[in-house]
Amino acid sequence: METLRHIVVFVHLIGFAVLFGAWVVEAVNRRYQVTRLMNYGLLIAGLAGLALAAPWGIEYDLNYMKIGIKLVVLIAIGALLGIGSARQRKNGTVPPAIFWSIGILTALNAAIAVIWR
Repeated sequence: METLRHIVVFVHLIGFAVLFGAWVVEAVNRRYQVTRLMNYGLLIAGLAGLALAAPWGIEYDLNYMKIGIKLVVLIAIGALLGIGSARQRKNGTVPPAIFWSIGILTALNAAIAVIWR
């Protein structure tokens, strides 16, 4: 059971890597756009994160405060991706504040996962 949990953690990390990597590519190329790959990364990370929030395969208590904060940040990232996609369809580009917020919140969510024990 522990091995399965580690596999889900790995998939969760891949989801955030896809989201953040796609965002970095757009930032480096100075294209303020939301890509489909960002949405896929968010979906992978969110589903794997929800699976990890279930207390299966562990012998210690989960930190529900940490899980709740990560969920709120994930929802905020999803909202920004949705708003950014709508603005992109309308104007052809995402406002820089929304674009940079997506990257900052993604990095923040990864930092919470790694730093907060």
